[in-house]
Amino acid sequence: METVGLGFCYEDLPLGRKFQTIGRTVTDADITNFINATGMLEVLFINAEFREQESSMKGFAAPGALVYTFMEGLLTQATMQHTGFAFLEMELKVMGPTFAGDTIHCEVEVIESRRSKSRPNRGLVRTRNRVFKQTGEQVLEYTPLRMIKARTTDKEPGTR
Repeated sequence: METVGLGFCYEDLPLGRKFQTIGRTVTDADITNFINATGMLEVLFINAEFREQESSMKGFAAPGALVYTFMEGLLTQATMQHTGFAFLEMELKVMGPTFAGDTIHCEVEVIESRRSKSRPNRGLVRTRNRVFKQTGEQVLEYTPLRMIKARTTDKEPGTR
């Protein structure tokens, strides 16, 4: 019987492939729970009076780390089940605020795809992950390098 929901293999991720996640709305409870779980007790996140009187951002802003982890959650569910073996490195840029009530999604492009030299049954895939709000404003970008399962030890992505 076929198992649905399995992730992409190395051969499915040729250079230039693009896709996007579904959207996810950030809630007050999401921000509060993330702050409490991580200990990010910065006044911007825990003091409404400070936000209203001293912050230039009006609204309940989410930490960039929350936005990034929400995108990782959507990507894990959709693209990495049983095939994602390691998150090796990344660069992260926060480009604008995300507030409670914003709906965010991730647009992904494969920018590096090569077979592992030490493990030919694995591929190394780097993507450019751009996070957008419902307004079209880009709020975050990160470039993870992942080790991904390969179906073969000889086929390269995009070949049959």
